Amino acid sequence: MAGIGFELRKLLRTGSLLGLVRAYGYAGLISSGPWVLSIVGVMLIGTASVRRFGPSPDVIRFLVSVTYLMAGSLILTGFLQLLYTRYVADRLFEKKRELVLPNLLGSLTITSLVSGTLGALVLATLFKEGLVYRLLMLSSFVVLSDLWILICLLSGLKSYRAILAIFAVGYGISIGAAVLFDRWGLEGLLGGFFFGQAMMFFLMLAVVIRGYPAEQLVAWDFLNRKKVFFSLSLTGFLYNVGIWADKFLFWMNPNTSQPVIGPLRASMLYDLPIFIAYLSIIPGMAVFLVRIETDFAEQYTSFYKSVREGDTLSHLEYLKDSMVYAIRQGIYEIFRVQGMTIVVLLLAGPALLKLLGIPPVFQQLLNIDLVGVGVQVMLLAILCVFFYLDARGAALLLCAMFATTNLVFTYATQLLGPRYYGYGFACSVGLTSFVGLILLSRKLDRLEYETFMLQH
Repeated sequence: MAGIGFELRKLLRTGSLLGLVRAYGYAGLISSGPWVLSIVGVMLIGTASVRRFGPSPDVIRFLVSVTYLMAGSLILTGFLQLLYTRYVADRLFEKKRELVLPNLLGSLTITSLVSGTLGALVLATLFKEGLVYRLLMLSSFVVLSDLWILICLLSGLKSYRAILAIFAVGYGISIGAAVLFDRWGLEGLLGGFFFGQAMMFFLMLAVVIRGYPAEQLVAWDFLNRKKVFFSLSLTGFLYNVGIWADKFLFWMNPNTSQPVIGPLRASMLYDLPIFIAYLSIIPGMAVFLVRIETDFAEQYTSFYKSVREGDTLSHLEYLKDSMVYAIRQGIYEIFRVQGMTIVVLLLAGPALLKLLGIPPVFQQLLNIDLVGVGVQVMLLAILCVFFYLDARGAALLLCAMFATTNLVFTYATQLLGPRYYGYGFACSVGLTSFVGLILLSRKLDRLEYETFMLQH
C-alpha cells in the first residue's frame, strides 16, 4: 500500500493550496479515470459513427449491447473478484509473490470457461441476429469478464496508474478501430470495441507477468477452502447485483423501456439521468481515495503492527482512537465534498440539461439520482473500511441489503408511477449506508476486544 499513499502524502505535506489541489486532482484522476474513460470511449465511438454516417439505429444498438456486456460480466465475475483479490493479499502478506501469477491464470481459465459457456447459451437461444454479431458479443463478454479480474487484482495491488494508462491506450485503440471498421455498421463498431478490450487485457496481463514472475504456470489454490473466504464470493456478487438491480428492472418493464436488439431493451427515461448522475461522483471518489490511502491506511497499519509486536495497551488505545478519528474525518469529508457537488449540480441542473439538449422532464429524476449516487460513495467507503477490518459478515450483510432493497424499492416505485422513479435506488443506498454506519460504529467500539479475544 506504500506506492500511491506515499505520493499522496508527499503532495499533502507541502501545506500549500497547489499541493492540496494536485493531491485531490491526482486522486480523482486515478480513482475515476478508468471509469470515465470507459464511458467517454464508448460514447465517442458512437459519436464518431454518427458524424461519419449520420444518425443510425446501429449506434443505439451498439451502446445498448455494450451496456449489457458490462453489466452481465460484472455480475458474473462478482463471484471471483473479492475472493481472488483477498487470496492475493494474504499471499503477499506471507511474502509468497510467486503464487500470484499461477492463481491469476487459474482464475482467468475458470472465468473464460464459465463466461464463454453461459454467453454461448444465451446468444444461441435468445438472439436471432447474424453470426458475426453473436460471435463478437461472445468474444467481448469473455474478454470483459477476464478484464474485471485483472482490474480487481491491479487495484488491490495499488497499480492505479498502470490501470489508468492502459485504459487510455485501450479505449484509444477501441475508438480508432471502431472508426476504421464502422463502415460495416453494428458489427464494425463491436469489432472495434472488442479489439480495444483485448489489447487492454494483454497489457494488464503483461504488467502482472512482469511484476510477479513464477515458475508454475497454473494453480488453483484460490479455491482451497483453507486459504480463501467464500463469503467474499457472495459479497462481490451481491454488490454488483445491487448496483445494476434498478437498471434491469427498468429495462425489463415494458412501460419504462423499448426493445433495441434481440431480447435487449433500454430505458431512455431512466438511463440518461443515472448516467449523468454517476459522473458527479468524481469529487467524492477523489476524497475517498485520499483519506483511505493516507490518514486511515497509515493509522490502520500502525495499529495492527503494534498489535503483532506486543505494544502496550495504552499505546494501542491511542492508535485505535487515531484510526477511529481518521475514519470519522474521512466519512465527514466525503459527505461534505460530495454534498457540495450535489448542491452545485442541483442548482445547475436546468442549465446542464439545456446544454446537453435533454428535455426538462428529466430534471426531477436527475436530482434524485444525484443524491443516490452521492450516497453510494459513502457506502463504498464504509464497505472498504469493513474489508480493511476483516469484517466480512458485516460487508456481506450490507451488500445483501443493498441488492434486496434496491430490487424491492425500485419495483415499488414502478407500481407507484413516474413521479417516484429513482426514489427506489436512492432510498436503498441511503438505508444501507445508514445501517452500515451503525454497524461500523459498533465494530469500532468493540475493536480491541475482537482483536485480542476472538482470534483463533
